[in-house]
Amino acid sequence: MARLDAFIEKLVAASGSELVFQTAQGALLAAPDGPRQLVRQPLSTTQIVGAFAEIAPPDLQPGFPRPGATVFAYRGPAGAVEVRFEAQGDAVRAVVRAVREEAPGDALAPPPAAFQDPAWMTSEVAALEAAGAVVPAVAGAGPPVAGAPQGAAPPSRADADWVPPPTAAPATGRLTHEPRPAMDRLLDDMLARRASDLHLTSGSSPVLRIDGDIVPAPEYGVLAPERLAAMVWSIAPAKHREEFEARCDTDFAYETPKARFRVNVFADRKGAGAVFRQIPSKIMTAAEMAIPQAVLDLCALPKGLVLVTGPTGSGKSTTLAALVDHVNQTRDDHIITIEDPIEFVHPNRRCLVNQREVGTHTQSFKSALRAALREDPDVVLVGELRDLETIAIAIETAETGHLVFGTLHTNTAPSTVDRIIDQFPSDRQSQIRMMLSESLKGVISQVLCKRIGGGRVPALEILLCNSGVSNLIREGKTFQIPSVMQTARGQGMATLNDSLLDLVKRKVVEPKEALSKAVARAELRQMLDRAGVPLPA
Repeated sequence: MARLDAFIEKLVAASGSELVFQTAQGALLAAPDGPRQLVRQPLSTTQIVGAFAEIAPPDLQPGFPRPGATVFAYRGPAGAVEVRFEAQGDAVRAVVRAVREEAPGDALAPPPAAFQDPAWMTSEVAALEAAGAVVPAVAGAGPPVAGAPQGAAPPSRADADWVPPPTAAPATGRLTHEPRPAMDRLLDDMLARRASDLHLTSGSSPVLRIDGDIVPAPEYGVLAPERLAAMVWSIAPAKHREEFEARCDTDFAYETPKARFRVNVFADRKGAGAVFRQIPSKIMTAAEMAIPQAVLDLCALPKGLVLVTGPTGSGKSTTLAALVDHVNQTRDDHIITIEDPIEFVHPNRRCLVNQREVGTHTQSFKSALRAALREDPDVVLVGELRDLETIAIAIETAETGHLVFGTLHTNTAPSTVDRIIDQFPSDRQSQIRMMLSESLKGVISQVLCKRIGGGRVPALEILLCNSGVSNLIREGKTFQIPSVMQTARGQGMATLNDSLLDLVKRKVVEPKEALSKAVARAELRQMLDRAGVPLPA
């Protein structure tokens, strides 16, 4: 929520004609019953510039404000306004006028009702200051302005119309008053500490996931529910606020100059919560990930279904991005991705790439997948095969001459086949077995292991659907697939234990870590013992 939204709401509610902000003066509302002083304390140029820079169009934000007069429109939760911002020397003057007739385009949706009250800017900030969770504002921060009173006392916290000025966060890492700077500072620190996830929970301090471990960050203090909500909604698209109000959770993507993030906002018994997953701005190449050649050969297929599976947080998106990037650099085709939300951004290289986001560019995975058949694709990436209909359309798409990549949350490659078939009613399973035996070309199942010396590395289980595997799928004998994988290692297949043993022998991961990630632990123990690897007790 921008700082000025609370003032614009007062302008609209009072049917006022304009708001005036001027250096060394307060904030004035011109209402039908006479002028009202909304902020009694004189405002500095820095405070005014900082507030209006938040709502300026992106093309005006670099170098804002420019000398002279700048006019632009802004549409906030309370409605549309026109802003005239004048800068002359060290002094500025801004006039905000309400636009009575709705401008073309969709208005921004208001935040959920629980978070509309801007009182968090006053009482909540005061409580956070007392708890040491935020840095107290510095009255009159910014360069001195001619005629401005020096050493002005801070306003009374009883003045509910006061909006604290922005402050720079000190080296202690505590949060600033402003929601967006506070949010961006947390994300920057997340990147600096090489964390994969940032967890925000009402009534708790932020928590990071570093190399798979949960690491608290108490230096940021405890986040009250209102403060956390304000931080999250300061970066969330308006339509996702409506979705949260209706469903109590929502997903969206957020981008800073340093990285993209996949965001999930949810409600629990304490208030709002959020999880930020880092999406690196640079796509790791297949070579950097050391993806086996047998898997890269799948990228050259003219049609078929290729699945990347694994538990949540196992790096499926990173592997899929590397495979799509490999296609993008080695083929001359049309790629369509369907994601929720869009994670890795693929530029056009040798391929034409169109990326669609569920909820923004299409209603659902299944509707986008149906539409893709009329969009002349060669390669289609489905971010998640969530339901029976989406799976069925993906199989049909693979059968009709397209290469389809998708993901499922399964732990092993053989169990992936059973998961797909079990999604369908019993009277359709024979037909699906037949279709899957012809369309499924490969399954890559992976887990992430802690690397010796820091970082994480994937262990890959690779199932390639040769004629033997296809027959087992068709005949309903999927329990025999692991045996085929062991005898077909020369063709590029590998069990999860094969991959874990290789990582241990190359001293990339510790034996204890490999055992913790194994599905068949007893078998891996025997393999390690035969390889002469000392085993943990």
